[in-house]
Amino acid sequence: MNSDNKRALSNAEKQQRYRQRQQASGKKELRGYLTPEALSCYQEIQEKTQWNDSTLLSNAIRLMYAAHKCGQIGILNSWLTEHKR
Repeated sequence: MNSDNKRALSNAEKQQRYRQRQQASGKKELRGYLTPEALSCYQEIQEKTQWNDSTLLSNAIRLMYAAHKCGQIGILNSWLTEHKR
């Protein structure tokens, strides 16, 4: 196919192709809404680390999992509650 016959992709088509490539590489898209407290934490961490949303979310899940495996979830939840975070 030569360049005269190529059709430009719409933004929706580009986004769908991007999502398909991400899924093919083993990644899963997650969505949700942040509480005001969580948004404050997110903004502070993002400013300090310069991580994008994907990296920040992936690392947050991994750290939460590590805390769970080490029996630290209760302690961390208590700290968050005490500090209104």
